[in-house]
Amino acid sequence: MAKLFFTNRNGNTLMKEFTGILTHNPTLEQFDAVVGFLRASGYFALRPLLDNINKARILIGIDVDKYIVRANKSGKLFFGAEEEVREEYLQMLLKDIEKSHYSIEVENGIKQMVQDIIDGKLELRAHPSKKIHAKIYLFYPKEFNSYTSGILITGSSNLSGNGLGISSEKQYEFNVKIQDYQDVKEALDEFELLWKESKDCPIEAIDIDTTIKKTYIGGDVSAHDLYLKMLMEYFADRPLETDAGNVFDMPEGYTRYEYQSDAVLEGYQKLIKYDGFFLADVVGLGKTVIASMIAKKFCIENGYENTRILVVYPPAVEQNWKSTFQDFGIDHVTKFITNGSLSKVLDEENYDYWDAEEYDLILVDEAHNFRNHTSGAFEQLQEICKMPRINSGGVPGIKKKVMLISATPLNNSPLDLYNQILLFQDPRRCTIDGISNLTSFFSPLVQEFKKLRREPEYDLQAYKKLAEKVRSRVMKPLTVRRTRTDIESIPRYNKDINGFPKVAAPHKNTYELNDSLADLFEKSMNILKDNISYARYKAISYLLPEKAKGLYENVDIISRNLASISKNSLVKRLESSFYAFKKSLARFTQANQNMIDMLENNCVFIAPDLDINKMYALGMTDEEIEEKLNEKAEKNPKNAKFEAADFAPEYITALKADQELLNFLNTEWASVTDADDSKYDKFEYLLKHELFKKSINQGQKLVIFSESLDTVNYLAQRINRKDVLVISAANRNANFKTIRANFDANVKESDRKNDYNIIITTDVLAEGVNLHRSNIIVNYDTPWNSTRLMQRIGRVNRIGSISKNIYNYVFYPSRQGNKEINLNRVVLSKIQTFHSVLGEDNQIYSTEEIIDFNLDRLFSDAIKEEQKERDKELPCYEELRNLYLYDRKNYNRIKKLSMRSRTGRKSRTVEGVSLSGNTIVFLKTNYRKVFFLSNDTVTEEISPIDAFSYFKADAEEKSVPRIPNHHKHVQCAVDKLNNIISKEIAQEDLSNGSQAQNLGVQVATATSLINAFLPEIQDSMLYQQMVELRQIAEQGVITKVAKRLQRIQKELGKAKIDRNEALAEIIEMAKHYHSYYIANEELAQETEQEAGIILSESFD
Repeated sequence: MAKLFFTNRNGNTLMKEFTGILTHNPTLEQFDAVVGFLRASGYFALRPLLDNINKARILIGIDVDKYIVRANKSGKLFFGAEEEVREEYLQMLLKDIEKSHYSIEVENGIKQMVQDIIDGKLELRAHPSKKIHAKIYLFYPKEFNSYTSGILITGSSNLSGNGLGISSEKQYEFNVKIQDYQDVKEALDEFELLWKESKDCPIEAIDIDTTIKKTYIGGDVSAHDLYLKMLMEYFADRPLETDAGNVFDMPEGYTRYEYQSDAVLEGYQKLIKYDGFFLADVVGLGKTVIASMIAKKFCIENGYENTRILVVYPPAVEQNWKSTFQDFGIDHVTKFITNGSLSKVLDEENYDYWDAEEYDLILVDEAHNFRNHTSGAFEQLQEICKMPRINSGGVPGIKKKVMLISATPLNNSPLDLYNQILLFQDPRRCTIDGISNLTSFFSPLVQEFKKLRREPEYDLQAYKKLAEKVRSRVMKPLTVRRTRTDIESIPRYNKDINGFPKVAAPHKNTYELNDSLADLFEKSMNILKDNISYARYKAISYLLPEKAKGLYENVDIISRNLASISKNSLVKRLESSFYAFKKSLARFTQANQNMIDMLENNCVFIAPDLDINKMYALGMTDEEIEEKLNEKAEKNPKNAKFEAADFAPEYITALKADQELLNFLNTEWASVTDADDSKYDKFEYLLKHELFKKSINQGQKLVIFSESLDTVNYLAQRINRKDVLVISAANRNANFKTIRANFDANVKESDRKNDYNIIITTDVLAEGVNLHRSNIIVNYDTPWNSTRLMQRIGRVNRIGSISKNIYNYVFYPSRQGNKEINLNRVVLSKIQTFHSVLGEDNQIYSTEEIIDFNLDRLFSDAIKEEQKERDKELPCYEELRNLYLYDRKNYNRIKKLSMRSRTGRKSRTVEGVSLSGNTIVFLKTNYRKVFFLSNDTVTEEISPIDAFSYFKADAEEKSVPRIPNHHKHVQCAVDKLNNIISKEIAQEDLSNGSQAQNLGVQVATATSLINAFLPEIQDSMLYQQMVELRQIAEQGVITKVAKRLQRIQKELGKAKIDRNEALAEIIEMAKHYHSYYIANEELAQETEQEAGIILSESFD
């Protein structure tokens, strides 16, 4: 018996075996096959070897079990399902063609299969009644008998690219070749029996030809149809129709806006897909209402009885959230908490809040306040957000859903976004499409941003390239953000709001100090900058090492930072108002004297958790302060009492030297009066002659912002009008109704009042309040946090604003002050970063200073590019939506077009780009959508906006034949994208490998510490939890885990704790964070697939 077993190792494939048999055995004229399925690619590859074959018969096995079950359920005997089996094979063929290699050779091969059937060379049948899994290949001569040769191959290989071993995907195959006559004869007899049983289920040429016509090979589509098909695929993840459910039943007093309804659907999709998202509509578009509607939708989908919601917000907006949730009927499943009180949620003894694991949905208002991952508030919020749900309802999974609400999520750099994303994503096990390692994605971008901002002249293209990468790869999938321009560009949106006010360019206001004040200013700056040591804020750095007892780490850095902050604050107070500066100077002087007094009284309090100066101001005795200190020290040992001898001798000397200088400054500034205030003089002129002109201020309301409460009080005192309302953190809540009645245009007209026409406030009103009965805002000073400027102007630029124009008056730092702190440059660069990454409607601060700093092109071009994208993408989406809503029949017809639809078009020039002899290709993976423009020499990626312009076509446009190199161009695009993906994977692997070797000092220390203790753990469950804790530290699930473990290692190394104490704390952590590890295991991410061809069109 002649038998040969073979696998596909070392290139010994079934295709190689077929080639040898058919090349060296010219007498073999018949070919029969039984296969589980037949791939067109398999037949096409085999076809050149079949020239000497007179007749090929292929029997295809279809899974008929479902037809047998259906007959049994109907009480019928099963004799076959000829029509169903034939149709199923043809559907398989259609899918096979759509997924086959995109080349002219494959297309010709598929057409050749039809011709072979017509010519009688090939005959196909599908077995109608047997589930055939066997793979049999028979080669024999026309007169086959015991004296002629025949060959049988049987085994695991189907007649497909994989089975033949010719595809890029390799799978293990095992086959046997048999040449014994009797074995071949028995196999042939069995084939003849199966073939006869299948006589009523032939696959005819007309069947295959009809199927081919349903695929992209069947013919080109019109350019207009291709354009619409492209929009369908590009916007496939965007809802086209608003649900009619009760999510959109608005409470009394609320108006339903379509742009908000669309944001609810889009935001909810992102919330479920990524476990969190940014709701980042520009200020004034109603994010609170949108967020409330999304929360209500979550309650409906998850079940009210299964849902617990936590809303986190700054204290200033508490009333707004509570009243809105009450209006939407979801307050009974919600707890509300301020940013600074998150520890209450983590305190299991606090029964005012549900336990952290009970919450399903977390809403974080003004989420940019959590952009610093080292802050205690961030650590607490992250622990709450990452703690697994214990009672999932209709929304499956144990991961909480997190909604980050902020019009300004980026304040300083892309690192702000990275840190906020860590509230719902794990940095080294990320589920954002195509980015499995968030750290390796952001790290080089953050470094490059820092580098560019240090350069004296910006590299515009490099800057925009980085911004585009952040926007397209991270912010676009994670963010719902619309500007007023977006909404005005869509007719159905614009009809709801009837246009927004136009924001005039910032009105620049400068002032100069008189000669005597300029001299005093310079003298003061020299003293503040060069002479005062700020020893008052460096107490811990003067403590003797043996007295500090390890309570304070990084004392030099902390002391320098506190001193720097104090110095800059004094300079900024001077820029805010002379009055504020004098007040701050007096407080600093008193605080410094308090420290001198404590040292001289041999009783020094260092208490991060207590305001010692305020206690002295209230008249509290040392004994009373010490009692408070002892209470705090139980929770935080850094609150402590020391004696004078615990400090270095030079400390008292430095304090007294500072006191002498401070007393001198107080004396010098005591002679400065209101009459010397040139800044207020400029403001007073505007107040009397411009700010209340009827031509610009129809509502006769004015909003004034200052960073300094002292300045707010100073302005109120000097304006001296009865209709001035002064608001600070202390009285905001008490005056909430008064503010609304006098300044909120959304209040019913019958409830409106005019008791107050000027409101002067700190940034306590920069968030979460409507002041849009006014259309004029005055920024009396410039905040360090430049996005405050956006928030401020958003108070008057809102839905329902009564004026058609918004005016923004900005007071700039004096020339002398700006020289010291460079505030103009700081503000402008931060605002520019925001514009480039997220986009904004209007200039906020200035255009003139941008020109001075060579940033004018960066600003204007970035805004122009952002505007270009907004102006084109939304209208294209709207065009698709209108087709869906008003021409559903045509929409459904185009939707059925092949995913590889294509066409040829006449050459043309679009927006200066020549489209001639090239091809546009739209490619898609499971993670990204990409457009390429390819010609005979180069293939380059193009933006979606450019692609929309190139694909755009009129319904009347006629197609022309595609260019000869069409297939080559498409393949170049596929290769280009696959190369991009491969490079990213290689870079990520390199980054992961680097991180494995050097995870950073903190993480490396944490993992080493756990590894050192693991051999001591005997309990198998505890051992596993320790391993899990190590993985949580490595993957960054909870940021503070690695930091806490590093602290344990330091304390162990300094003998502050022993090994038993260290191990006990690590075990406590391992048990506590066990549930976080379980939640993290849900995050296994699907690998990005190779690029699939969606659409293409060539220009002659």
